[in-house]
Amino acid sequence: MNETHFTFTKRLKNTFLEVFKDTGDLHFVAVKSQPLTNPVFVSINNLLCEKLGLDAGVISSEVMLNLMAGDLSEVNLQPISLVYSGHQFGVWAGQLGDGRAMTLGELEVTGSTTEETQLWDIQLKGAGTTPYSRFADGRAVLRSSIREYLCSEAMHGLGIATTRALCLVNSETPVYREEVESAATLCRVARSHIRFGSFEHFHYRNQPEAVKNLADYVISRHFPDWIDEDDRYGNLITHTVGETAKMIAQWQAVGFSHGVMNTDNMSILGDTIDYGPFGFLDSYNPDFICNHTDTNGRYSFKNQPSVGLWNLNALATSLLSLLPSELLVDALKTYEPTFLQVYRGLMSKKLGLEEYRDSDEILINDLLALMAENQVDYTLFFRQLCYLSEDQREVRNLFIDREAFDVWAKVYLQRLEQQDSSDSERSAVMLQTNPKYILRNYMAQTAIEKAQQGDYSEVNLLLEILQSPFEEHPHANHYAGLPPDWAETISVSCSS
Repeated sequence: MNETHFTFTKRLKNTFLEVFKDTGDLHFVAVKSQPLTNPVFVSINNLLCEKLGLDAGVISSEVMLNLMAGDLSEVNLQPISLVYSGHQFGVWAGQLGDGRAMTLGELEVTGSTTEETQLWDIQLKGAGTTPYSRFADGRAVLRSSIREYLCSEAMHGLGIATTRALCLVNSETPVYREEVESAATLCRVARSHIRFGSFEHFHYRNQPEAVKNLADYVISRHFPDWIDEDDRYGNLITHTVGETAKMIAQWQAVGFSHGVMNTDNMSILGDTIDYGPFGFLDSYNPDFICNHTDTNGRYSFKNQPSVGLWNLNALATSLLSLLPSELLVDALKTYEPTFLQVYRGLMSKKLGLEEYRDSDEILINDLLALMAENQVDYTLFFRQLCYLSEDQREVRNLFIDREAFDVWAKVYLQRLEQQDSSDSERSAVMLQTNPKYILRNYMAQTAIEKAQQGDYSEVNLLLEILQSPFEEHPHANHYAGLPPDWAETISVSCSS
C-alpha cells in the first residue's frame, strides 16, 4: 500500500459496518465508488486537517487527490451508504438514503486536552451512484459543492455546530443538470451522519429492534457514560431536543436560513447538516425564503424554530417503542424554553448587554420590527452597532426612517448606561459576537463563476475570511458591505 494512503487509512475504522454487518442491508449497503476523470484540488481545509491530526502535505499529494476523487483501487476500504427515510415539506416521503454519498470510515482523533478519542465520519459526496440514488447519477456539481464547502466552514467559524469539509475536488467528468457541468467531490467530515429520518425509517417499517439497535449505537459511540443507565433513551431524546433548540436559536441570531428542514436533514446530534439552498439574510426579512421551490414558505426564516419542534415531534414518534409517550412529551416541552433562553442570550450579546432582562424583550422586538420596516442589512447593522458610541451616523444612515431609529437608540443607550462596562469594553465584546463576514449568496456565486473557469483563488479567499469571520481581513473588505444590486437575481433551489 502506498505510504501516503497508509498514513491516512490506517486510522480509519468502520464501527457502523462492524456493528450492523450481520443485519444484511437493513441499515446500510456496501458500495463501490466511480472515480472522477482528471481530478484537481479546488481547496484543502488546512484548519480541519490540523484538528484531525492530518498532515496537509499528505492530503495534498497526488495519491490522496485520487482517493478524494473516488479512486479506492489502492486502498483496503469498504465504503458504505446509509439508509434513512423522512418527512419532506411535511409529507412522509418513505425510504431515502445516501444517494450520492458514501462513508469511507471513521477517523479516530485524540482530543488536544484529553486522552479521550472521538470518531469523525469521513464521507465522500459525489463519488457515484448508490442503491439509494433512485434515478439520479450520484454526482455532485461544482457549484453546489463550493456552496457546502464554504458554508459549513462559515457556520463553524460562527461557533455553530455543523458538519465540515476536508477538501473539495473538481474534475473533467461531465454531469447533466440544466446544462452540462463538471462533477466534483466533497469530503465531508461529521461527528455523525445519523438523522431523525434514520429512526423514522425503521419505525414506519415496524422494526422496533432496529430502532433500538440504532439508538444503542448512537449512545455507545457518543455518550458511553449512559450505556448502563436505565434512562439512556430518555437522555438521548432530551439531548437531541436541547441541542436542536440551541442550533436553531443560533441560526436565528446570525440570520441563517437552512432552506430544506426535512427530517432527513436533521442530525441526531443537533449539528447543521446538508447545505442545499441555504441563505444568510441580507436585509432583515422574517418572511425570507431562500429556496425558490418552497412555494408555501414552510421553511421561511421565521418558521425555522417551529419547524424544529415539528421535526422533533416526528423523531419522538419514531421512539415510541423505546419510551412511553409521557416521557417523550416531557422532553419535547424543554424545546421552547431552551430555544428562548439561548436566543435571548445571543441577541443580548449582539446588543452588548451583559445579561438579559425581561424588559429587553421589547427592546429586541422593536429593533427587529424597525429593521424589517426599513429593510436594514442584518449583519452590517449589528457590526456597525459595535461602534455606536463613537459615531451614531453610520448606524443611523442604514435606516430610511432615521427618526424612528433615534427613538429606539435613545432607549438602547439608556439601557447601556445601566451597565458597569465602558464603551470600549462593550465594543470589544460585541466585535467578537457580531461577524464582519457571512457567506452571502453573491459571494458564493462569485467564487463559483471563477472556479468554473479554473480559478480557485476566490474559494480559498472566502474560506480564509469565513473561518475567522469576526476579524477585519482588510484585503477582503469589499465583502463586508452591502451586497450588489445583482445579488437579488440569484435563485437557489434544491437542485443546486
